[in-house]
Amino acid sequence: MAAVEFAAAKINLFLHVTGRRADGHHLLDSLAVFAGAADELRAEPADTLSLTIDGPFARALLGEPDNLVLRAARALAEMAAIPPRARLVLTKNLPVASGIGGGSADAAAALRALSALWDIKADLPALAARLGADVPVCIASRAARMAGVGEVLSPPPRLPPCGVLLLNPGAPVATADVFRARSGAFSSPADLPAGWRDAASMAADLGRLRNDLEGPAIGVCPAIGAALDMLRSMPGCLLGRMSGSGATCFGLFSTPGQAEAAARSVRRVEWWCWGGGLRA
Repeated sequence: MAAVEFAAAKINLFLHVTGRRADGHHLLDSLAVFAGAADELRAEPADTLSLTIDGPFARALLGEPDNLVLRAARALAEMAAIPPRARLVLTKNLPVASGIGGGSADAAAALRALSALWDIKADLPALAARLGADVPVCIASRAARMAGVGEVLSPPPRLPPCGVLLLNPGAPVATADVFRARSGAFSSPADLPAGWRDAASMAADLGRLRNDLEGPAIGVCPAIGAALDMLRSMPGCLLGRMSGSGATCFGLFSTPGQAEAAARSVRRVEWWCWGGGLRA
């Protein structure tokens, strides 16, 4: 009777801040992809709604009075006009407040799992847009071009096989702090090709773009700069960049095997790293 979903890590291969709405929310242009690293969300029948959190990064969430997973569950139940009844177990394998959509991916996984458990046919992308900027793209957990405040999704360029190394220096970063630290003009949307033949050509094109939040985030958390220096010095790393608002950074490699080998070379025990491939 249980429904199990994985909440994959989201990576922003580039992120341009293109404007700001009257309500203060920033407009973005980004290419999001998803890695094999993931949290796990399990939903079981119950008489009430509850959430248990375990896993390597559970402690960071135990003090939260209202986790986004619970908000997603209540929103889905309200949409379906049913009582929110389920026992949810979140295994937190991804670092918290880290720029790889962990909380958003968890909420999206909860929507998928509870839709199955409660046998609901719902417009999950529309509901996801009410929960947060990254939740819509995390519903399918597949590569997509993001625009608007994250809710406008379109097909991505054809992606080549490649490897990716995720590296987090062990410091949570608040998105609001990073946006407050940002200054200067807005960027234009990126001009992307229809696809790339290999990881090297993709990295070369992405290298002409940027993450507009990287500089402000380094000002808020200097350890991000150290993580980027480490990535960019690794043999075989084609591109090193921060994802989202940080602090997780990523390195692109030609193959998943190269990324896995690079992850094994990281000796900073207080840092989190993962190496492998992208989700198909």
